[in-house]
Amino acid sequence: MAGSRERERRRARERYERAREVRLARQRKLRQRFGIGLAVACVIGLIAGLTIAFTGGGTPKATPSASAKASASASATASTSAAAVAEPATHCTYTQSSSTGKPSMPSVTPDYKAAYTATINTNLGKVVINLLNSKATCTVNSFVHLAETNFWNNTQCHRVSNSAPLYMLQCGDPTVAAAQKLSCSSPTLGTGGPGYSFADENLTGATYKARTVAMANSGANTNGSQFFLVFKDTTLTPSYTPFGTITSGLDILQKVANAGTSCTFSAGGGVPKEKVVINSVTIKKS
Repeated sequence: MAGSRERERRRARERYERAREVRLARQRKLRQRFGIGLAVACVIGLIAGLTIAFTGGGTPKATPSASAKASASASATASTSAAAVAEPATHCTYTQSSSTGKPSMPSVTPDYKAAYTATINTNLGKVVINLLNSKATCTVNSFVHLAETNFWNNTQCHRVSNSAPLYMLQCGDPTVAAAQKLSCSSPTLGTGGPGYSFADENLTGATYKARTVAMANSGANTNGSQFFLVFKDTTLTPSYTPFGTITSGLDILQKVANAGTSCTFSAGGGVPKEKVVINSVTIKKS
């Protein structure tokens, strides 16, 4: 079983790489037409992630995921046009977003009555999360699916921000391998996803207090695999689906934040100086 999951994961990575090449080619054309910089961040609608400068968009900057660099970050200015969904949801819709290959999709019929706890096993220790299945059912359903297929195994959390108004660690890009040396100048950092997207949830009155876990995105209803963990109260518009609460491991996030960054992104935050590797994500269901 483990072997088949690893093969599935390798095939998924190959599909992401091919899809990423297509996106990069499109980005190069857009750069030529509109110029390099913030314009790029506005046009990369295919990139799943936070622009965690917490300014909105794809990264949490107070204005997942998306700036051109390390985009898959949440931006506080992203639109909140998702239609209200009755929760817990009994049916989910996941839309293929990869231009090549067929991703492994979550079930469209979630176990909306279940209670889930996720443990992110990192090189620095465990971060335990209570998943809000009754409030963000389809998001939790996707998170559980990706965890159980070893999607995030041996990947890095690629972005941290430790200045007002954004305090978060961003993870979930499957293309950021554990052994990779990260650079803020990499045009692909933070652009990976699961090959599908899904709608926002739980946005009404959403806040991003310390211990919140939320989805990164590049605009309304563009959720994928990237997420951010808030270690200090953060001010964002309600544009990023909150789907979990950290119950232990907050000290790990604070340690990473206090260590600083090895480089910085134009949208805010940067590559963590203290390397954070996700060894695995385990799920407990009750």
